[in-house]
Amino acid sequence: MINQNIQSIQHKDSDIFRNLKVRNTSQNIWFSIMWLAGLITLIVLLLVVGYVIIQGGKAINWEFLTTPPRGGLSGEGGISTTLGTTLFLVVLTLLIATPLGVGAAIYLIEYGGEQALTSPVMRALIAIANFAVETLAGIPSIIFGLFGYALFVSALQLGWSLLSASLAGACLVLPTIIRTTEEALLTVPDDYRRGSLALGATKWQTLHKVVLPAAVPGIITGIILSVGRIISETAVFFVTLGGSARMPTSIMDGGRTLALHLYYLAMDTNAFDKAMGTGAVLVIMIILINLSINIVSNRLTAKIRGGK
Repeated sequence: MINQNIQSIQHKDSDIFRNLKVRNTSQNIWFSIMWLAGLITLIVLLLVVGYVIIQGGKAINWEFLTTPPRGGLSGEGGISTTLGTTLFLVVLTLLIATPLGVGAAIYLIEYGGEQALTSPVMRALIAIANFAVETLAGIPSIIFGLFGYALFVSALQLGWSLLSASLAGACLVLPTIIRTTEEALLTVPDDYRRGSLALGATKWQTLHKVVLPAAVPGIITGIILSVGRIISETAVFFVTLGGSARMPTSIMDGGRTLALHLYYLAMDTNAFDKAMGTGAVLVIMIILINLSINIVSNRLTAKIRGGK
C-alpha cells in the first residue's frame, strides 16, 4: 500500500514536471516569435529611414535649406518657403484644434458621465458624440480634404489659403486630440478627485488644480502626435492649401508644405535628388517630434511626481 502511494506521488510529480516543461517551452517559443517580430519591425524602420537619410543627405546643404523653390520641371531651388508654410500651418491648426479637442474630452470624461446617469437624453447625446469621434478617426484623410474644399474653399469662399487648410487640418487631428486627452484624464486616479472635493474644492477647482496637471503629459503627447500628422499629411492640403511656392504673408494666402512639395517634386519634376533631400528633412523632423514626445512626457511626469 505504501509502495503504491509512493508510486502515485512519483507519477504526479512526473506529470507536473512534464507540464511545467511543456509550458516553459511554449513560453520560450512565443517570446522568440515576439522578439523576432520586433526585430523585423526595427530592421524595416532602419532600412527605410537609413536609405532616405543617406540618399537625401547628399542634396541637403545651406543653400537648399535657405532658398525657395523656383518651380519648373527641373525642380530648382530649395525648401525655405515650404518650411515656413509648414510651421505656420502647424501653429494655426493647433490653435484651432487644441481648445476644441481638449475641451470636448474634458466634458465627455469629467461632466458627461455624471449627467448621463440622470438624463437619458444626455446619455444618448454622449453616445452619439463618442461614436462620431470613433468614426472621424477612421475616415481617410482625402475625405477631410474634399470636405474642406467644399465647405471652406468653395462655400465659405476662403479660397486656397492657410485658413482653409488649417480648418480642414483641425478636423483631421481633432479625433486624435480628443482620444489622447480622454485617455490621459482616465489615468488620473479618482482618489485625487474625491480628496480635492472632500477638502472643499469646487468641481472646476479640482479639474483645474488637480486633474489637468496630472493629465498634462498625456495631453501634450496627443498634441505632438497631431503635429506629426499635420507635417506628414498631403491629401488634405492638396485641395485646401493650393500649391504656391511663395511664402504666405497672411492666413488668406496659399502655400506649400514640405510633404506637398515632396509630392510635387516626385510626381511633376525630374529632380529626384531634391525629392530625396526633402524626404530626408521630413523624416528628420518626424524623428525629432517623436523624441520630443518622450522628453516632454518624461520631464512632466517626473515634475508631477516630484511635486507630490
